[in-house]
Amino acid sequence: MGRLVVAAAVAGWAIPIAALVNSVVPEPYMDEIFHVPQAQQYCHGDFLTWDPMITTPPGLYYVSLAYIASFFPVAWMFRVADTFDVLCSTAALRSTNVIMAMVCAVLFHDLLLCIRPGIGERKATTYAILVALYPVHWFFSFLYYTDVASLAAVLAMYLFCLKKKFWISAMFGSFSILFRQTNVIWIIFFAANESISYIQDLYPKDNVSHENIEATHQSNKVVSGRDTKTVAQGLRRRRINSPISKNVVVSESSKLYNNLTDEVWDICLKLWNSKCEVLIAFAPFAFVMVAFVAFIIWNGSIVLGAKEAHVVSPHFAQFLYFGLVSAAALLPWHFTPSQILDLFHLSGKNKTCSFLAILMGLGLSFIAVHFFSIAHPYLLADNRHYTFYIWRKVIQVNWMMKYMLIPLYLYSWFSIINILGKSQTRVWVLSFVLSVALVLVPAPLIEFRYYTIPFVILVLHFPVIDNGKLLALGLLYVAADLFILVMFLFRPFHREHEPGTQRFMW
Repeated sequence: MGRLVVAAAVAGWAIPIAALVNSVVPEPYMDEIFHVPQAQQYCHGDFLTWDPMITTPPGLYYVSLAYIASFFPVAWMFRVADTFDVLCSTAALRSTNVIMAMVCAVLFHDLLLCIRPGIGERKATTYAILVALYPVHWFFSFLYYTDVASLAAVLAMYLFCLKKKFWISAMFGSFSILFRQTNVIWIIFFAANESISYIQDLYPKDNVSHENIEATHQSNKVVSGRDTKTVAQGLRRRRINSPISKNVVVSESSKLYNNLTDEVWDICLKLWNSKCEVLIAFAPFAFVMVAFVAFIIWNGSIVLGAKEAHVVSPHFAQFLYFGLVSAAALLPWHFTPSQILDLFHLSGKNKTCSFLAILMGLGLSFIAVHFFSIAHPYLLADNRHYTFYIWRKVIQVNWMMKYMLIPLYLYSWFSIINILGKSQTRVWVLSFVLSVALVLVPAPLIEFRYYTIPFVILVLHFPVIDNGKLLALGLLYVAADLFILVMFLFRPFHREHEPGTQRFMW
């Protein structure tokens, strides 16, 4: 029932707004000037022509072909369209992402129930609708971009990975690369963390806390060896089959290690001791990785077209931007008195380590901002990007502003790590931070839509908040959505650009 409610809610606003967008902006807009003609070439049956300005593989075009083909027989029967390519209008192609937005919301609903089975159907439904309203994701649901379909493929990969259907998960993972090549990082992230969970299932006795071990030791004095074996097997069965007990074990297991080094060393030993089982179970992901490496060697780059404009760059400031943008989009979790006090008390427990961590964070952030803030030509050349205004009116408003934002960047990342650390192991948190860095740092262009996938992963693993805060955040998202929509539909853009930069249409 929850899935139907989520799909109906998204369709309820997406369909009329998509119709409004198509009536006011019927022609391809920004990147659509590349994607729409390319998809129409495929509709004509021409699979050999390729626009050299397109950087991503043709996954979105294949989805559109399948989607449009599904209602072509009806259109032909009622004489709406005599040929298939007639249906491949800009509006029809855009509607692909409307369907994908519904799929994303349903997948998020199922993922939340899988990760947090105690959350309840109603709460999961509310969260799924809220994520569908997330402004960046919401806006691109009405344009012909790759982001919404890319998110759907990644969420499907994650869902099947958690369900231990690794062949299906790897299939969706390979499909996600056809939308955006950087999704290979999320394949590694999901596979690596699930392999850790897999080996923990092979060593059930190591996954209980010291207190539970002591209690078990006392009880073993009054049971026979055979009964002890039966109890251990029962504990293992319950851990594997019960999602709730698995979450408890994950949170308790972090207490077994004094620090991150011990945890990493223990995991490495278990992986080595069980290497055959792990390699066999996760072979599908290995096949995907080998195919991806072969593609990189054959192509000579991770992007397909416009290689000179998408050169891998050390854009470390991008990592900081993500922290602040995500924290701002999740206000009830981060910028509240309780969270500020929580971080303050945490720093007070070990003042020396906290001081060194803050000092190191400030130093690295200053280096990232001063030496590795990249102003891509596309960012400076087109005022239809909101990052154009953020760069000019906020970050570059004066020479001090980019340095004054460093404490906010640092607080945002400390808050994210602190919240994740309450429900995830240290290795999980570290792997997530590294994955975000690998996805964002090489990208020279500041684009908030690049942040969508890691943002959704954050929401999936953040603690549940009460209905009042959810409602407030939902209203904030709706207000932001309406503002973006009004500006998009009714603002007469007058193409500004920085002096000395070329005007790009991309």
